[in-house]
Amino acid sequence: MNYPKIILQKGKEISLYRRHHWVFSGAIAKADPNLENGDLVAVFSSKNEFLGIGYFAQGSIMVRIISFTEQEINQEFWTSRIQSAFDLRKNLGLTDQEETNVYRLVHGEGDLVPGLVIDFYNGTAVIQAHQIGIHRHIEQIAEALRQVYGKGLKGIYDKSAETLPRNYEGSTNDWIWGKADTDLVKEYGASYRIDWEKGQKTGFFIDQRENRKLVSQYSKGKKVLNTFCYSGGFSVLALQEGAKEVHSVDISAKAIELTEENVALNSGFEGKHESIVADVVKYIREIGEDFDLIVLDPPAFAKNLKARHNAIQAYKRLNAEALKKIKSGGILFTFSCSQVVDKQLFAHTIASAAMETKRTIKILHQLSQPADHPVNIYHPETEYLKGLVLYVE
Repeated sequence: MNYPKIILQKGKEISLYRRHHWVFSGAIAKADPNLENGDLVAVFSSKNEFLGIGYFAQGSIMVRIISFTEQEINQEFWTSRIQSAFDLRKNLGLTDQEETNVYRLVHGEGDLVPGLVIDFYNGTAVIQAHQIGIHRHIEQIAEALRQVYGKGLKGIYDKSAETLPRNYEGSTNDWIWGKADTDLVKEYGASYRIDWEKGQKTGFFIDQRENRKLVSQYSKGKKVLNTFCYSGGFSVLALQEGAKEVHSVDISAKAIELTEENVALNSGFEGKHESIVADVVKYIREIGEDFDLIVLDPPAFAKNLKARHNAIQAYKRLNAEALKKIKSGGILFTFSCSQVVDKQLFAHTIASAAMETKRTIKILHQLSQPADHPVNIYHPETEYLKGLVLYVE
């Protein structure tokens, strides 16, 4: 092992002893001035004790640790990491299931690989590298995927161009091995078409799988409003479980096209679904009080701490409007995927919105991300999705 050394300031090694994966720029005492974004480095304490190996990047988080032991970051390393991630999903019953054949294989620090997301779509692995240091190893990661999946893998698609710096020339959204047999997947028996090439994230919001199932269990015979619907995940499962009527709303016409296509893929929904291109808050203000169940699943309103205050106000306005309009005895599913808005702050924000309505409101469930998006116990930032299910009298 012969990586450039980074020496930390005295006392700044504590977080790495606790196996947190980030080294902030202010913690660094000494580093080679010739380091480039993506270079592998070895991190040492002020007493020259080895702490970990990571990749370097200019910014507030200057090193992301991928190993807390002294080892070469080679093919064997990547195959071991991918195998470990696969074994967890196998234990969860996700790797050989006919009713659900889409899941997250690698969830960044949750699977001990900061900056790497891999989603599996019925034979296709979609890789999204969020750091140059990860993308430099994409061929080794692809080889690891081939070794682990064998014939179960048909193609590997690199979707990293939009998550890496524009001046980085190493990534273009494209196939790096094989080709998909199909772009159709199943989730709890419902069919969806996935657009990993042009769609948001890797093509589907896999993290809402268990929450979509819970929505569907409350939907039988109900009139449902699914807002920020994207490709209609909540809508399709609600219809599958016997919703009387579902309205899907998104400001994006492309999202509504995806929703309509996914609804059409599944039989028996004729006359039960309506899709609307509209601003969600304005739309909710204008609806009647006849929806039995409303889903609020907005995009991240805050992607950094500076945006948090404005995000809180946006969550409050959105939820207050929905709580005012939902039918008596109705159920509201409300979510936040903003990592900087923690569970407690989100709950306080929803409580503040509830106070405006003066309605009697009870929390039925507190929701999070599913098990294939594991939270690293040493790295709490891996927990980002939170939700509440409210009963509104």
